[in-house]
Amino acid sequence: MSTIMEKDIHATQEEIAMDEKEGKTIKAITGSEAFAEAYEKEPPHYFNAASIYLYYCCFVAFCCSTANGYDGSLLNNLFINPVWKDFFHGSNAGIWAGIVTSLYQIGSVSALPAVGPVIDNLGRKGGMFTGAAIIIIGAVIQGCTVRIDNYLTATYVFGAGRFFLGFGVAIAASAGPMYVVEVVQPALRGRAGGLYNTFWFVGSIVASGAGRGGLNMAGNKSWLIPVWLQLLFAGIIVTSIWIMPESPRWNYVHGKQQACKDFLVKYHGNGNPDSVWVALQLHEYEEHLELDGSDKRWWDYRALFRDRASRYRIGVNVMVSLWGQWAGNAVLSYYLSAVLDTVGITDKFDQQNIALGIACASFVVAVIGASLTDRLGRRFLLLFGMTGCATIWVGVTVASALFAQSNKTNTSAAKATQALIYIFSIIYSFSITPLQALYPVEVLSFEMRAKGMAFSNLAVAAGGLLNQFAWPVSLEKIGWRTYIIFSIWCFIQAGTIYLYCPETKNQTLEELDEIFKSKNPRKASTQKKKIALDEYANVVHVL
Repeated sequence: MSTIMEKDIHATQEEIAMDEKEGKTIKAITGSEAFAEAYEKEPPHYFNAASIYLYYCCFVAFCCSTANGYDGSLLNNLFINPVWKDFFHGSNAGIWAGIVTSLYQIGSVSALPAVGPVIDNLGRKGGMFTGAAIIIIGAVIQGCTVRIDNYLTATYVFGAGRFFLGFGVAIAASAGPMYVVEVVQPALRGRAGGLYNTFWFVGSIVASGAGRGGLNMAGNKSWLIPVWLQLLFAGIIVTSIWIMPESPRWNYVHGKQQACKDFLVKYHGNGNPDSVWVALQLHEYEEHLELDGSDKRWWDYRALFRDRASRYRIGVNVMVSLWGQWAGNAVLSYYLSAVLDTVGITDKFDQQNIALGIACASFVVAVIGASLTDRLGRRFLLLFGMTGCATIWVGVTVASALFAQSNKTNTSAAKATQALIYIFSIIYSFSITPLQALYPVEVLSFEMRAKGMAFSNLAVAAGGLLNQFAWPVSLEKIGWRTYIIFSIWCFIQAGTIYLYCPETKNQTLEELDEIFKSKNPRKASTQKKKIALDEYANVVHVL
């Protein structure tokens, strides 16, 4: 058993110096000393059979993000398709584009009352299944619009399908990251949780590839194939969920303590019931998880606002969720075609190739960023991302202005804008993308997590609604001046992140409780400590 669980081991500078003279190992850490001790005593087994199977389960959960990425990128590709626009009598900018796109976000907002109760009562697996099933319904509705002769009716039905997609994605995209963060070995939480959202780009790449391939097809097949492919990732979820283990935390608070322990022994303890990781997590579950918390009552949201720590948690959760939508990335996700039009790149194949190239480059750098979340830390990535995005938008503003002032003849400015769009996507994907699903889940306690993630999705959807209605009109009316707004706002977002966001690396989810109960969670989370380890890797002193 950990010495940290048994007694107070905090020490003075003199005691640490004495430990060093006696030959004890001294390490500087940020985060939890209990976590550091467990890691030193029992380095995790990453590639045994149980761990590999758990990675497969995480991959199925990643498909929630992939489905989100596919659905979120689909319209961007359809806006490039002239057959699709002719069928619905639509355009890639203006009110029509905003309405069709925003129905996805309206569906997400409408799902808010359902997200918490579904995930809390049916489990993390049940939440993923329910969301995926609704996504399938939405895809079928969209695919059937081709049989409707009246374009207005077809538009309404297509919009209804978008609504169901948004509703289903809101549930699945809340349950998916919760499942990953709660089942993965604590030492892998940052990397696995970061990888979750990088799979958004897998969906985006498939959507871009399907859209690019569709342009070579005649008639409505050019847009129907990308629409029907929305079934792919949701189908993987609904067929695989039955063979996956449930979250040990969900099992614990629902009276299935033995199932919880069996999971920890098998997947985190390498089959050893005396594993330090098993003991550490069970101890924390007993101390921090409530068997009769408000998560058992679908109507009870008091846990989100009960005390200062809870309000701080939900505030940071909503802020980071919203800031991730307001960095200007939504314009490149949904209205890349209109953005490229402003710099003279109007050929449909050129636009589709650029969209596909951005998606591929973004995925690669997002995976790299996810692999570094524990090394660089969440705060560094968030701050680097927002300041980097702000700087790039300044460049895009200047280049686009030069192109416009040249009466659209300055090809150098057009190429510079194209290059800066790529750089923006790389910076955003490296730093912000891995944290969009990971960080909002981490900052919530178990009792808050399902309902809190509903608020996170509400923030994402509400931010998306502004994106859907404001930016297409803004691009149409004021063109490149839209980018000035992004430049200023990203700097503001960076400032709020610096002031309020705590670091969550090197802590178990339950250990973060102490961080948020402190007077200043940001300072408490970044405080450096020294630990003294004896020959058995027990922590004997902490400074």
